[in-house]
Amino acid sequence: MSQKPNPLSSIKVNGPIPAHLARSVIEQTLRSAILDGRLPCGIALRQQDLADLFGVSRMPVREALRQLEAQALLNVVAHKGAVVAPLVQGDAAQTYALRILLESEALRLSVPLLDTADLEQAARYIDELETELDYTEIGRLNRLFHMALYGKAPNKRLLKLVEDGLNEEERFLRFNLEAMGLGKLSQEDHRAMLRAAQERDVEGSVKLLTLHLNRGVEVITQYLNSPEAQSRNNPK
Repeated sequence: MSQKPNPLSSIKVNGPIPAHLARSVIEQTLRSAILDGRLPCGIALRQQDLADLFGVSRMPVREALRQLEAQALLNVVAHKGAVVAPLVQGDAAQTYALRILLESEALRLSVPLLDTADLEQAARYIDELETELDYTEIGRLNRLFHMALYGKAPNKRLLKLVEDGLNEEERFLRFNLEAMGLGKLSQEDHRAMLRAAQERDVEGSVKLLTLHLNRGVEVITQYLNSPEAQSRNNPK
């Protein structure tokens, strides 16, 4: 019987890691590997294996895993330790309801503070989304567009929660957009939100965001109820 490949073999570590950077390097390296699928859902990450891979003690590994758990990228499971989380956790409608609350507040705080450079950058992300065909890039650009509009919100803890939600969505879209069969993604919602932000119409932009996210949850919920999605996102 052939031995299963070790998922950690896809992670390359370049030279010794300075002790004061160890936690950050491990966190960012594992985060990238989870987001791009090199570390797939359900894979258990053993602290000692990671310590050996990065050439460090278990302490910075433990701290990095704790940070990734806080970002909903890992779950701690009895007898298995840290396990790469499923692509979608819990009820999609509840997840999006929370996103609407958090992102609406971030947008409300940010719009009055956006400058010309912020708005021009958001417009460039839309232009790129119009022509992009790679699903990985579409998820990334979608996250960057939203953060361009939210980024001036002065509440940094709120922005951290918002970005965690967008990271989760990016990871889901990366692996499911093609299977969802949506075809060319319309950017009308994004353009309408940008126009409202340019006009400093705070409540109008929030209303458009709410409509946009509600449309998203309808499409995703319908897809998640399909047998294909359940087998893809909840591996045994």
